[in-house]
Amino acid sequence: MTQPYALHHLLADRAADADRVAVVDGARTMTYGAFGLCVNACAAALRDAGVARGDRVAILLPKSLEECWAIFGASRADAVFVPVNSLLRAAQIRHIVEDSGAAALITCRPLLSLAHDALAGIEGVALLVAEDIDAAPAANRILGASTSIGEDLAAILYTSGSTGRPKGVMLSHGNLLAGTRIVGNYLGIAASDRILSVLPFSFDYGLNQLLTTVDKGAVLVLLTFKFGDEVVRALHDHAITGLAGVPTLWAILTKAAPLLGKTSLPALRYITNSGGSVPTETVLRLRALLKGTQIFLMYGLTEAFRSTFLPPEEVDRRPGSIGKAIPECEVFAVTADGRRTRPGEPGILVHRGPTVSLGYWRRPEDTARVLRPNPLRGAGEGGEIVCYSGDLVVEDEGGFFSFVGRQDAMIKSSGYRISPSEVEEALMSTGAFQQVAVIGLPDPLAGQRVHAVAIARAEAPDLPAVLTSVAGCLPVYMVPRQIEVVAALPTTPNGKVDYRTLVQERAS
Repeated sequence: MTQPYALHHLLADRAADADRVAVVDGARTMTYGAFGLCVNACAAALRDAGVARGDRVAILLPKSLEECWAIFGASRADAVFVPVNSLLRAAQIRHIVEDSGAAALITCRPLLSLAHDALAGIEGVALLVAEDIDAAPAANRILGASTSIGEDLAAILYTSGSTGRPKGVMLSHGNLLAGTRIVGNYLGIAASDRILSVLPFSFDYGLNQLLTTVDKGAVLVLLTFKFGDEVVRALHDHAITGLAGVPTLWAILTKAAPLLGKTSLPALRYITNSGGSVPTETVLRLRALLKGTQIFLMYGLTEAFRSTFLPPEEVDRRPGSIGKAIPECEVFAVTADGRRTRPGEPGILVHRGPTVSLGYWRRPEDTARVLRPNPLRGAGEGGEIVCYSGDLVVEDEGGFFSFVGRQDAMIKSSGYRISPSEVEEALMSTGAFQQVAVIGLPDPLAGQRVHAVAIARAEAPDLPAVLTSVAGCLPVYMVPRQIEVVAALPTTPNGKVDYRTLVQERAS
């Protein structure tokens, strides 16, 4: 087995496992051999469509077998894959396609109308339909050797910040493979594992489950669900050994999935969390319901993938902790003037190691704010670049970190990063308001819920109609749970909306 240095090499190393099941998608299964043929066919189709090395390929597909091989197919074609969450609306998909400069978009027939709406007026984007990419004719086609190396751009994952539209985080092949290797090793994933995939592949940790599964020759079971009991049934019926989720999933399973307390899950070896902190109450409930299952609590950000994890043996001893650095990486906290914090002193978490991304696509100023020279190295010690997370943390005497809060106003709801300004823009476009401020408020299921505070143009705006209108241009997770109409918004001394006061008044 050769050492992989590009993403698609993970699958090439599975040649000896051709007859083993790789992915389960409902009633459909795909062996590693079939996976490889589909990847080859996808790469051939992209090259026939004129996609060249380094071109971006947007992938607009639901969680499916097709999405799995499209990701690897784009890599095999030496292109850069850009996974697009199928929950997004046409305007948001258009932004991603235009911003990334995608040369091609892969979709499926059920999403073809949405894809056409998103591409309307955009020239030069080849549209490929997954159902039309046939593996059979490509089975014996010999593609030219891949020219990608580990330092090349492999993927662009779009993620929201506190202001503006989503930005594309650039990940190299080396970044993705480092995350795959590190997480797979500390979770002890092996070929015998059966991993349940519920997170979207447009989310860095959802993507990691696909890559880790292939790296270890395990089985990935895909699931799109509406109710918690569907997850429990899948865990049982597929003898799942590993499940990754965000705080919303654990809240649903512990509070709205009656089957969990009635179903024996002896195969479930571990569960992992990312995308926000899990309340201690929920952790205790999970411990009671899943007595034989290890719980790994993790913290990370797309710009550096995964930064810390709390080993299962520390979960009970250190409630609320996000743990220590993952293997091969170092994390530390610094003050505003670049000094390393003392135990108990709040500071910005800084991440160094092989998972630090390449920055934001075509946004050098934004990149420079997040990726900076290591403040703990002198000018003559080498120009290492580290990632400033924007998260306030506290380190204890034992070197374990606890999350304090965000520096910016970004909302994290159901594992999604949501830009308040993007929601505000959608609400203002309805013409119903003079001014809008969008905040995140504590929520037992979502972690934070999107809440809008607005000054109306009319005395009694039709709020249900406004929400219906906004739901047509925003994905469901970005639509405010409530619009609160007020006479005035609080402001800071310099005249800006005082978001901190808005949150404090409503969270108390």
